[in-house]
Amino acid sequence: MAEVKATIASKVGLHARPAATFVKAVAEKGIKVTIAKEGGAPVDASSILGVMTLGAGFGDVVTLASEDEGSDKGLAELKDLLETDLDA
Repeated sequence: MAEVKATIASKVGLHARPAATFVKAVAEKGIKVTIAKEGGAPVDASSILGVMTLGAGFGDVVTLASEDEGSDKGLAELKDLLETDLDA
């Protein structure tokens, strides 16, 4: 299982537009990804409702994980996306 940690850089956290941008990017990777806030249960990262219900705010650390073969590169790209202010 591949796993990376990312710090949310969007000022509004993973809500509305940043969440939609992230979910779209997950779908484009073609791998099954989960996202979890520290201390919380993982949710399907391709689900806009799941991502928004995390309540991940600016500066929160989330864990992205995938059991798919060759997912390291995709997770690294998703990490970079989350560590960019998606509202800018």
